[in-house]
Amino acid sequence: MSITRRKFLSWLGAATAGTTLGNTANAASNKHFSGYPNSMGVLFDNTRCIGCRKCEEGCNTVNELPAPERPFDDLSVLNTRRRTDAKTYTIVNRYDAVSNVKIKGPLYRKVQCNHCLEPACASACFVRAFSKTKKGAVIYDASVCVGCRYCMIACPFEIPTYEYDSAFEPRVMKCTMCSPRIEKGLLPGCVEVCPTEALTYGKRTNLLQVARARISKFPDRYVNHIYGENEMGGTSWLYLSAVPYKEVGMREDLGVTPAPKLTAGALSGVPIVVGIWPVLLTGIYAMSKRKEKIANTETKLAVAAAVEQANTEAKANLKSEIEAVNKMKQKEIDNAVKKALEEAAKPKEEEDSDAQPEKAEKKPSEEGS
Repeated sequence: MSITRRKFLSWLGAATAGTTLGNTANAASNKHFSGYPNSMGVLFDNTRCIGCRKCEEGCNTVNELPAPERPFDDLSVLNTRRRTDAKTYTIVNRYDAVSNVKIKGPLYRKVQCNHCLEPACASACFVRAFSKTKKGAVIYDASVCVGCRYCMIACPFEIPTYEYDSAFEPRVMKCTMCSPRIEKGLLPGCVEVCPTEALTYGKRTNLLQVARARISKFPDRYVNHIYGENEMGGTSWLYLSAVPYKEVGMREDLGVTPAPKLTAGALSGVPIVVGIWPVLLTGIYAMSKRKEKIANTETKLAVAAAVEQANTEAKANLKSEIEAVNKMKQKEIDNAVKKALEEAAKPKEEEDSDAQPEKAEKKPSEEGS
């Protein structure tokens, strides 16, 4: 993407003029999206979870994430509260002090992206790097992300994380609900490996029916509330719990209003920000891309020059080596010829030395005669 300074300033001027005249500018952040009613989802039942971390391992495997510092069968990590990060899409936390006396032992909570029906991350992203799929997953397109990290601020569940250790192309990382797998009709990795069926995958509407049936059948076992049914307008990830959700570290103050409505209300009060801010950041993004393109071109030219110089030096070195080898071969040939001549001269010298005594013996007989 290439942009000139004049073009960028014309965009900025147009946005300013539009807001000054009172025209409402529509940014990506204040566009309402009603969601997909027939999307898929996952139901997590914390009364069935045993904290085995198999879901973490399954997620790590199918998403080809880096191996953790401690193996997945090391349950000592549950002694501390953890959260997801750029290399870990899902984690399990343990909660020992729970109020339901009928539940023996601790309760566990699985943490990952909740895949909101109307995602806060998508509503805050002016380049639309985040989008909600018809299957239910909230997915991320790193190729358009400008690294503003508004998604991290907007998410009420504090899920998106940033690759701070990636110097050149950092990304925003989070659970994808195994979108590539579910598009093929496969189960999410965590659901597939769960040994106790604490995770159930299916149509969101069906999952709500399953959850209500469990609450109705075991009223003393569950809190009469399905978390995610209405929170922030609803999520594709649903929860059943034996205790109030705040006892397992979940927010109960979010309300039922979808994030885009909240964002639209706030931004409508400052229309100039709505109009100029996306243009400003888009311009910055375009300029950075142009600089990146120039830098790539310069890098390619530098590499080509280095390769050419290396080839020239290699040819010169090869020539000198060939000359040295030829000299060595010539020397070996000269030595071989010299040695051959010396060997050939030896028999002649031996013959001459053998002939001299015979002549000396004949002299006395000749004198006697």
